[in-house]
Amino acid sequence: MARRKTKTVNLALQGGGAHGAFTWGVLDRVLEEEALEIEGISATSAGAMNAAALKSGLVRGGSREAAKETLDSFWRSVSRSSPGLPNPLLEWVRAWDPTTPNIADAIEAGARWGMGDALTRMFSPYDLNPFNINPLRDLLVKQLDFDAVCEGEGPDLFICATNVRTGKARVFRGNEINSEAILASTCLPTVFQAVEIDDPRTGRREAFWDGGYTGNPALWPLFYETRSSDVIIVHINPIMREEAPYTAREILNRVNEVGFNSALMGELRAVNFARRLIAEGRIPEGAMKAVLIHSVADDETMRQLGAATKMSPDWTLLQNLKEAGRTAMDKFLKENWANLGERPSVDLSALYG
Repeated sequence: MARRKTKTVNLALQGGGAHGAFTWGVLDRVLEEEALEIEGISATSAGAMNAAALKSGLVRGGSREAAKETLDSFWRSVSRSSPGLPNPLLEWVRAWDPTTPNIADAIEAGARWGMGDALTRMFSPYDLNPFNINPLRDLLVKQLDFDAVCEGEGPDLFICATNVRTGKARVFRGNEINSEAILASTCLPTVFQAVEIDDPRTGRREAFWDGGYTGNPALWPLFYETRSSDVIIVHINPIMREEAPYTAREILNRVNEVGFNSALMGELRAVNFARRLIAEGRIPEGAMKAVLIHSVADDETMRQLGAATKMSPDWTLLQNLKEAGRTAMDKFLKENWANLGERPSVDLSALYG
């Protein structure tokens, strides 16, 4: 079989807590595709952790296989770092029928989720965690080589966080990316204290929250700072749900999804507008990059999950999501390889029509 012609793409990785294991699976499959090169990665929250782990493995280990191993080691460590309260129902489900919906139901029925959710509605992280202990901090430092992450070699990384003072997106790049920048991108304000970083751009110490509020992920760095026109968005927050939510749980989950998709939807609307202007000849040819948007998603699987599973990195659930991500990326490559570099595979006009 003839070797495929090499194609270069950008990746846009959404955040979503433990649901980021789906993106782990996507990247695991991407790394097996020797003819697919990654120029840039824009990422938020769990997507940022995946991006940093991938680049750390590529640069430090010097191979795609090393990147796969780094991602695997990172997610194993995430799972071990969050044992939580005992959940007999989860143990039973894991032993007898560990499907994704069953695992999700068991997690949501457990005491840990209910107690944690109630506490964060009554007390701030400054009350509950006055010493600002964040288990992710040590995990990131131990698992990832940030000298490698900041290297010029390998994909360019763009990590999005939200500036609490201005309400604007802050994209960290190059040697700005360290463990604190990743923590800033993952900082849910109801769970962790804001991450404070001395920001040379503003000349002051700024507080940051999760980047998902302003860019999940931010697409514009890929438009302006890379050559490739192809952007593959890895979705872990479903955009569409056919039925309206009625229960408190369903409403909470849908509010979470809509909120963490809103910034991305705004950027996609702008891309659609720019493509229309180019197609209608209102913008001179070559004056603006004609961005080609692609999508990798498994909404059927993700609709079975909710806010509780985002906060619960159960190893069985992570493995299920990794496999779902691998399957989704494999399907995308089979169906859309010819589109890469030629045309978008997402019909933005239909999405916004």
